[in-house]
Amino acid sequence: MAIDTKTVNRVAFLARLKIDEDKIEATEREFNKILNWVEQLNEVNTDDVEPLSAINETDLICREDEITEGSQAEKILANAPMSEYGYFVVPKVVE
Repeated sequence: MAIDTKTVNRVAFLARLKIDEDKIEATEREFNKILNWVEQLNEVNTDDVEPLSAINETDLICREDEITEGSQAEKILANAPMSEYGYFVVPKVVE
């Protein structure tokens, strides 16, 4: 399947892309290169290859949940430049 200028304009319209008139021919050539590459991939024999759900076959090793020291809000807020009512005070960023 070959891509022509009309198809390039149609794809650009559907993808909401603005392609300058002087770049349409280059885009057409690039689309055709991509389609040729996909055709080469279709030639690869994948009959005995199982689909992958992930690249790695190992499972993620998760750490155990451990109870740590909690209720240290006063110590943490002591390091803050400003705090109020048990919270960090930060500059207003939204009007």
